Amino acid sequence: MCGIVGYVGPKDCSEVLVSALSKLEYRGYDSAGIAVFSDNEIKTVKTKGKLKDLEDKLSIIGSPEGNVGIGHTRWATHGEPSDVNSHPHSGARVTIVHNGIIENYIELKEFLVSKGREFLSDTDTEVVAQLLDYSYNGNPLETIDNVMAELKGSFALGIMFRDFPDRIFAVRRESPLIVGVGEGECFIASDVPAILQYTRDYYLLDHDEIATLTREGVSFVDEHLEPLEKELKTADWDMESAEKGGYPHFMIKEINEQPNAIRTTIMPRIKNGLPCLDEYGITIDKIKDFNSVTIVACGTAMHAGMVGKYVIEDLARVPVNVDIASEFRYRNPIINKGDLVIIVSQSGETADSLAAMRLAKKKGATTLAIVNAKGSSIAREADMLIYTLAGPEIAVASTKAYITQLSVIYLFAFELALAKETISEAECKRLVSALMKMPEAVQYVIDHCEEDCKFVATKLVAAESLLYIGRGLDYALSMEGSLKLKEVSYIHSESYAAGELKHGTISLIDENMPVIAVATQTDIIPKTISNIVEVKSRGASIILVCTDACARGLKEGIADYVIEIPHTDELLMPITAVVPLQILAYYTAINRGNDPDKPRNLAKSVTVE
Repeated sequence: MCGIVGYVGPKDCSEVLVSALSKLEYRGYDSAGIAVFSDNEIKTVKTKGKLKDLEDKLSIIGSPEGNVGIGHTRWATHGEPSDVNSHPHSGARVTIVHNGIIENYIELKEFLVSKGREFLSDTDTEVVAQLLDYSYNGNPLETIDNVMAELKGSFALGIMFRDFPDRIFAVRRESPLIVGVGEGECFIASDVPAILQYTRDYYLLDHDEIATLTREGVSFVDEHLEPLEKELKTADWDMESAEKGGYPHFMIKEINEQPNAIRTTIMPRIKNGLPCLDEYGITIDKIKDFNSVTIVACGTAMHAGMVGKYVIEDLARVPVNVDIASEFRYRNPIINKGDLVIIVSQSGETADSLAAMRLAKKKGATTLAIVNAKGSSIAREADMLIYTLAGPEIAVASTKAYITQLSVIYLFAFELALAKETISEAECKRLVSALMKMPEAVQYVIDHCEEDCKFVATKLVAAESLLYIGRGLDYALSMEGSLKLKEVSYIHSESYAAGELKHGTISLIDENMPVIAVATQTDIIPKTISNIVEVKSRGASIILVCTDACARGLKEGIADYVIEIPHTDELLMPITAVVPLQILAYYTAINRGNDPDKPRNLAKSVTVE
């Protein structure tokens, strides 16, 4: 959520800042602004609304001319979306942009008010700007360091001091921030896509480190103001991979990228037909003695964890709990030494998931991170790590990150089952071979099911509410299908274990309630069909996602619309069966006039509680 950018260099700063912010729109925001050193002062332009509104305002009043500045897209937390609450915020001599939340901003504000300070906005960000200005002693690094000691919460800050017009400063605690380096220019940004059009080289800023950026380069100090040497990293994907590439939206582009994302993720982790996770600290000897597994995640990642629960318990016969990170961290979970806690996060910066991992480590558990963002906080702090090699995922609603999370979880489940000796090496090789066929299976679904999904989506346009149902793995999959639809279409949607409908929920069923049923597990398809008949008899229209074999066996009239997918190994069906649910959500959003890449009120990286 929110996006920070900053620039020091020879180019037109306003143009660079707006362009960089455009690459961060996927993070979710409701206002935007820039501040630029221009004519010996800091000039700020900001507005409620989208980046286009800021561009329109700049075209009317004129863009500040200069070569040093900071910019921001804000997602409202403190104070409603408005021009005055938009970033950047200023004191008399300091201007800042800020991601995150300052937990003690009220007491800090009360202190500053007692000292005669006046506030224009309702934000916690202005409190930081005013505190920096109040504390300013002529030395920016000392001032920033002193103020950081007063702040509680998570934050990333881009800072300009009026007395130092040739540089910007950056600092972070919890919230992500990178420092990019080009030829005679430097950048700060919340994420790599913002700077890819200018450079692929960047530094990861660690907690409580302060960066100083000038045209000559960047320097770093730690919390004691001691100089630091840091490793320069290079992004392993380019601007082209972060652009739409001819697709109308990132979401449908990323759905189509899933076959290659799966292939890229699993192939380097297979050796001689078996999972090979040694380089990530995962060996047979290391994992064979785990007593239990807890998977902790949020949103889509949690749904991947639900699939993981079924698969790990089935194959490895190890008990698995799946917990929502925001609940896990506050309920004093029973986690001990000898337990494994798996943290799943696309961004690797999800605040609740990061806190949950730290809690698990404190309790003595071993942690395994499954993340997409290299060098992220969760990746760096976990005991073991597997990257999902999905590449940049720009659309807020996760698709290829989810499917690569599943792919990694399957590989780990196979390895754990082999370590526990609950499957033979031959069976493990069979499962790995089946997983290796998933890219082709997913491509087949994309090629052959898109038109059916597009047609069925037209039947959902007027729906006010609907249900997803399934059993076993199909139920876990239904949870993700339901979330995807509500995220981008804004239709109220819930998922239920099909057998639970009769325990209350079936009272909601009438002719205005579409039901999307998922049926891919042969041994329980008759049970799922009976649940479909129950809701059909009460007037619901039925959309059935099932294997081609199941479709051939259906009696006429059981479902109003059928989306067929090819039958694969049933344990792996969630990988193929999720694709039509993603496509269905995408086209439903399009039919309702929504932007599927930037759903209202949502952010890609949730770095606050």
